[in-house]
This record gives sequence, structure tokens and C-alpha cells, in this order.
Amino acid sequence: MSWYRNTVWFVKGLREYTRGGYESASKHFNPADVEVDVAGRSFLVTGANSGIGKATAKEIARRGGTVHLVCRNKERAEVAREEIVTETGNQNIFLHIVDISNPKEVWKFAEKFRNEHKLHVLVNNAGCMVNNRELTEDGLEKNFATNTLGTYILTTALLPLLEKEADARVITVSSGGMLVQKLNISDLQSENGTFDGTMVYAQNKRQQVVLTEQWAKAPRNIHFSVMHPGWADTPAVRSSMPDFYEKMKNYLRTEAEGADTVVWLAVSAEATQLPSGLFFQDRQPVATHLPLASTHSPPEDEEKLMEVLEEFSQKFRSTSPG
Repeated sequence: MSWYRNTVWFVKGLREYTRGGYESASKHFNPADVEVDVAGRSFLVTGANSGIGKATAKEIARRGGTVHLVCRNKERAEVAREEIVTETGNQNIFLHIVDISNPKEVWKFAEKFRNEHKLHVLVNNAGCMVNNRELTEDGLEKNFATNTLGTYILTTALLPLLEKEADARVITVSSGGMLVQKLNISDLQSENGTFDGTMVYAQNKRQQVVLTEQWAKAPRNIHFSVMHPGWADTPAVRSSMPDFYEKMKNYLRTEAEGADTVVWLAVSAEATQLPSGLFFQDRQPVATHLPLASTHSPPEDEEKLMEVLEEFSQKFRSTSPG
């Protein structure tokens, strides 16, 4: 069955996730959806020094938004900020150096940010695909720490800030790879069996979809969404998936094309006319499971994921400085 799921996902990807898929889908886009002025609105984008994150931040900056770039590498982040300011003329671009894989650091940042800023839109874009099992200084498997726990802590810590604003939104950048994974709460840190970084990443991306669906169930004035950017030519793809990149490099989307749906979800009025908690691709909600793939999870597993992440979250909050 795993062979079937992977084959279906790859064939589907060849058709929909490439540059050609974007070009086909974009014929049906309404340009007016994103031709909006978002001056006065505050956006936080994680992993914003390159790839989808930087492209997203740049497009929001062009539309007048105040953009907070959350990045791990100070030098690359400063270069990215300068580029965004120069290209857009928007000076309201602020830099925060945070390692999303470090839960104590995420808590410390979020609590400080809550006291100093307002926030209308959170874009969870930061992620990693580490191909060998590595542990963080807290003893957490690095992919899980970054993609799942870091996303969970940052989002839940900033919910009180978001709830203060009208038309608040949370957008999480997932991946079509999650379609080959069923939620597995028994091995969140990939301790059992052979470690496959690509599949661990895909499992994390399934977890992000579940997180979004669970957050959307609570009665909040926040619109949650999760999306797949397609297969884009980003530094992360080149470094983490070199074989895939070599095979597909002539067919990959640009960073801006990959970011298009993130921007649409972040700024358009149309996005929030759709229900909260959906999974998007090319500005359309799409299914979170392939036919016959057996990737559906029982509700108790999804609730258990939230419970476990909350336990992790509070453990690191109690030891956070400040």
C-alpha cells in the first residue's frame, strides 16, 4: 500500500504540482483577489530569509503590510530584509532571530512579541528536512521539533494576540507529501525502524494538517488554513532533496508561484469566505487524503496529538527564561 500511495502521489504531482500545474490553475485566478492594500495590518512570516517565506514576505510588503521576519540565521536574514525593503520601498520590515526548533526560544520570543506588537496574520512557513536522525539540545528529533512542535508552540502562544484583531488568520505551509502519510502518534520522534527523512518530513506535514483542522474547531475569530505550495525551486529543495531536484529542476515552480496561495490566503477577502481549517492548493480547497490510500485517522488519535503537543509545550514553557 505504501508503494501505491507514493506512486499515486508522484503521478499526481507530475500533473499538478509542477510549474505547468500552476500555469494551468492560474488561468482561473482573479487578479483582483490579491490587488489589495494591507497597510496597517501586521504579518509574521517564519523562515522568511529564503524560498517561499521570503517570496511571501516580499509580496505582503509590496501591498503595504508591516512584516515581521522570523529567521534562524542572522546574516542571511539581514540580507533578505534589505532585499525586501529595497525592492518594495516598504520600511516596515522587522527582523527577529529565532530558532523554531528550540521550544524554549520560541516561547521566549512569542511572549516578548505579544507585549510589544500587534498581529493580524501568522504564516507558519519555517521547516526543515533533515535526512539523518538528529537531536536538538533538548533531546528532540530535529524535524519534529521544527515542523511540528515549533509550529504548535508559536501558534498557540500567539493566539491571544491574534484574537484581539479583526480578520485574523493563521496559514501553515505544508506539503503534498503528507498525502502518503497516515498520522502516527505512537512514534512522533521517529525512534523506531529505519529513519527516512523524506517520510518523517511528510509525517510532520500530515501533523500540520491535523493541527490546522483541530485549531479550526475551537470557537475563535481566527481563520485557519494550511496549504501545499507545489514543487518549487527553493534552496531547501536543492539541499534536502538533491536527487529529486536534478530530475525535476526544469519543471519546478518559481518561489513566487509557490508562495502565491500563501499570499492569497493572507490578504484576500475571498479566502476567509471559505470555512476555516481547509487544505489549499492553487487558491482552491483540496482533499487531504488520496482515494484508497487508507490515511484517515480516528478522531481520538488527532485529539491525542494535540494533548501530547500541549504537554511538550508546557514542559518547555515552564523552563523558559524570562
